[in-house]
Amino acid sequence: MNFGDLIPISLFICIAYSIKVCVDAMVRRHMVNAGGSEELVNSVLRDENLRRRHSSLRWGIVLLSVALGFGLIQGFGWQEVTPGLVAVLAGATGLGNLVFFAISRRIS
Repeated sequence: MNFGDLIPISLFICIAYSIKVCVDAMVRRHMVNAGGSEELVNSVLRDENLRRRHSSLRWGIVLLSVALGFGLIQGFGWQEVTPGLVAVLAGATGLGNLVFFAISRRIS
């Protein structure tokens, strides 16, 4: 893989993320300036904070399960890409999402 190709891709991702952050900040500022009730502003900020925490939990669980899937692949000694190998990774990702769903239902 040519690492020179990663520079434009990472630049695009950084620009898209910075645009998202700026738009979110403008929406919050307009909501506060529009004279919305304090309860509405607090509930939006609380929901955003909860969503951020759930996102961290979700990606942590999914990445952990994918790592376990790669560990299984290494343990079985599979060297080439086969449908079974892809199924192990897809199953690990799905299992991670299901575990996140169960934990988030318990939290909420």
